[in-house]
Amino acid sequence: MKDIKNYNAPKYSGADYKLVEDNIYETTDDGEKIYVTSLSFVQEPELDEGNSAEYISNYPLEDILDKFLVYVSDFYPDLNTADSQTCYLEFAAPDFEDVQNLRTIIGKHVYNKPVGEYIKLIIE
Repeated sequence: MKDIKNYNAPKYSGADYKLVEDNIYETTDDGEKIYVTSLSFVQEPELDEGNSAEYISNYPLEDILDKFLVYVSDFYPDLNTADSQTCYLEFAAPDFEDVQNLRTIIGKHVYNKPVGEYIKLIIE
């Protein structure tokens, strides 16, 4: 994943979202308070990632979700199309700091790299 940027979704201007910190919003999911933020990024097929926004590969996405204790709460199907290279996802967590920590990947290069017999998440 490269070219990771903030995505300010139009839905965040609605009454269901309360701005808590720059680009982090509080909302509810099934009555539970959660924090959300949205990011855009470009996948790298040469690193075994998807080749269009319609297909967002599981890795390194799954490793990012695990590392930062967040989950994908919106896929933005109108934006993630076969003819788009830029992917858009909303990430959420019940813990504000987890969403805050996730945002540290903005502007970085994130990918999986084989290290011995393991695959390591690299953030640089």
